[in-house]
Amino acid sequence: MKTANNTSSYTHESQQLFASELFKAVQMANVFNDSKTFADATPKLSLKKILEQYEIDKRNIPNFNLLEFVQEYFLLPQQSEIFANERHIDVQQHIQHLWQLLEKPADNLEANSLLPLKSSYIVPGGRFREIYYWDSYFSALGLIQSNNVQLVESMINNFIDLQTQYGCIPNGNRSYYLSRSQPPVLALLVDLVLPYKQDKPKFLTKAVKAIETEYQFWMLGCDSLSDTHTEHARVVRMSDGSLLNRYWDNDATPRPESYSEDMELAKDLSAQDKSNFYRNIRAACESGWDFSARWLTSTHTLSAIRTTRVLPIDLNCLLYQQECLLAKYYAMLGNDDASLRYTSKSQQRKSAIQRYMWSEKEGFFLDYDLDVKAQSPVKSLAGTLPLFVELADEAQADRMAQVIEKDFLKSGGLVTTLVESQQQWDAPNGWAPLHWFAVQGLMQYQNQTLANTIMQRWQQTIEQYFDSTGKIMEKYDVCQQSNKAGGGEYDVQEGFGWTNGVYQAFLSALESPRQ
Repeated sequence: MKTANNTSSYTHESQQLFASELFKAVQMANVFNDSKTFADATPKLSLKKILEQYEIDKRNIPNFNLLEFVQEYFLLPQQSEIFANERHIDVQQHIQHLWQLLEKPADNLEANSLLPLKSSYIVPGGRFREIYYWDSYFSALGLIQSNNVQLVESMINNFIDLQTQYGCIPNGNRSYYLSRSQPPVLALLVDLVLPYKQDKPKFLTKAVKAIETEYQFWMLGCDSLSDTHTEHARVVRMSDGSLLNRYWDNDATPRPESYSEDMELAKDLSAQDKSNFYRNIRAACESGWDFSARWLTSTHTLSAIRTTRVLPIDLNCLLYQQECLLAKYYAMLGNDDASLRYTSKSQQRKSAIQRYMWSEKEGFFLDYDLDVKAQSPVKSLAGTLPLFVELADEAQADRMAQVIEKDFLKSGGLVTTLVESQQQWDAPNGWAPLHWFAVQGLMQYQNQTLANTIMQRWQQTIEQYFDSTGKIMEKYDVCQQSNKAGGGEYDVQEGFGWTNGVYQAFLSALESPRQ
């Protein structure tokens, strides 16, 4: 039977593997095409024995072969193609089948990097063999449409269990993700499930505690900030005393799942610059936008990534939404003092977002650059989040709709940014979660015609690609839909949880449009 102590022991052991000479040798020799492969491997013996054997074999075996050693002493994760082998089925039928393929039962405890979950969950697909935090919200949109509310609730419970054990909801349930989270969507997941709950007070009591714990994670250190000490981890004090947030990572070392890539990018940097680079590239992973011109200098060089110097519009909107929902839920539970406290916090954040992130010149919300004390020049779909959380005023919403239609709308949907940087979260790629935020945001402000156009073009992109390949992908080229999307550290993945979920939610919205 698995216990918290055993889980902690195996987590510690996997982190010992990441620090070992064997791990560094395997990753730096590029034994596997994907660095994540070895980070997810399961030792066949105790790690101590394997590491001892590695030192013996390395010294004594002529032409010692790293791959053969790893294959002898580790079970390697398997990855298979996910595609429709019956070509007569449509996308919706395929997605219903995919949910079964992507669902994982409660985990058994194994001596690897996986953090075992007590309930069933959905993985995105491809190389992503574990739950991912913000992905799960968009997958949940489809699971709700597929009448699988129970699985969504299971995933919420898994996230709360992880938070209880580790102090935050990690990027995913792997030990190498414990130093960071992802865009905070727990409150959004709770809001999806709440209408289906018979005993709302009982459900909310547990949920509110977890949402507040998450809020405290993002705001950690805010009480120590002052005019002279303005930054701590994920929170920043602005010149007017208001608080805004940024992405961060508690570690400043190479990522185990991308070890050789990080070492290569940092090889010419000084020791201090290496540390900054590692933290900033990890922080970009916390953002979910790994990687984008949002986090880069104008040269778009990844080794000069500067995520922690940017206050992101999307993160701050999600935290505003979290404050609003905490106020709402506390009121429902009869705790008026807590409700008023979070209402006040939300109003303060709304004012700060409007002051620092709205560009009257561009007619759009932008990230804020801490170093130059000005808005970022990079326009991105992250700027649609003020519509999604209903923070923009009507005049702003009208101007933003014009920018979305003129600059972001392409033949296959919405392009992620207006920059072609060769990174996957930039042009010409489009992503399901950003389409969801933009479309929902436009509909909040009664811009149904543009919302429908975006949904129709995005759905058509997915359907055309599916018709030619039998696959549903992680991302798409929305400028040339027949092209396979590129950019990033790995090949485009199949499956794919959030594409499935948003496709199903859009299908429902198009069939039953808002009045």
